[in-house]
Amino acid sequence: MARKRKGRDISGWLVVDKPAGMTSTAVVNKVRWALDAKKAGHAGTLDPEATGVLAIALGEATKTVPHVTDALKAYRFTVRLGQATNTDDGEGEVIASSDARPDDAEIKAELGAFVGEIMQVPPKFSAVKIDGERAYKRARDGEDVEIAARPLWVEELVLVDRPDPDHVVLEMTCGKGGYVRSVARDLGAALGCHGHVVALRRIWSGPFEAEDGLSLEQIEALARTPELDTHIRPLEDGLGDLPELKCTPEGAARLRNGNPGMVLSAEGVEYGDEAWASFQGEAVALGLYRSGELHPNRVFVRT
Repeated sequence: MARKRKGRDISGWLVVDKPAGMTSTAVVNKVRWALDAKKAGHAGTLDPEATGVLAIALGEATKTVPHVTDALKAYRFTVRLGQATNTDDGEGEVIASSDARPDDAEIKAELGAFVGEIMQVPPKFSAVKIDGERAYKRARDGEDVEIAARPLWVEELVLVDRPDPDHVVLEMTCGKGGYVRSVARDLGAALGCHGHVVALRRIWSGPFEAEDGLSLEQIEALARTPELDTHIRPLEDGLGDLPELKCTPEGAARLRNGNPGMVLSAEGVEYGDEAWASFQGEAVALGLYRSGELHPNRVFVRT
């Protein structure tokens, strides 16, 4: 018989400004301990050396994680020109170098090729699975890893600073599954000078912004205190990209039992659209809207 996980039944979001040198999983574990939470997960992995917003879902909010993961997110990152590394970041070994240094105009002219629906090959040292095994494990074992290109939507990619000839600071807004390291690698190749990421910060992800996040030091200082609870945001914050449908008392009761429930119509919501139902300001269920009812595929259990 499986052991029942101990901890509090708390639901919502805690936004963390992740420090460098720590995995996303380690941050989740730290938050779970600090809040004595029974269940926690994150919405979108950050590389260990990356910083910025890491949204931690607690309890019932974990059911909304896919909607935050699928939302647009923005990164600010610094590319080191003139060098390619085997990991596409500063942690790897330099495998090629060049004395060429494009000017700002040349860089800006090339950025347009990385905007819109593009095909991107993830880094060899990434968590992409190949035949059921992580690419980074194969790469560490010395295999010549080949990863298929996959589509990525890039909303915007702009140059924001040029501190010196060797470095360029860019900001990118993109959809799910984007690898900033791949952008740096491919941009360097397109410019004929090579490139890799030396600093990366996620400045916002869906509805969550890094500037609103708690530092790890703050979390540790407030651990196991009621004050830390005041920083928990409602689970509904993770549903901002979906339409809200208010349900009747009878509809709420049926939805809580996993059955289709009556909801009030909302402007712009059509048959088959994904939406969430609320009652007295609280999310009741996620599902599909059909002929005046929400057909649930996720029900939020309130304690």
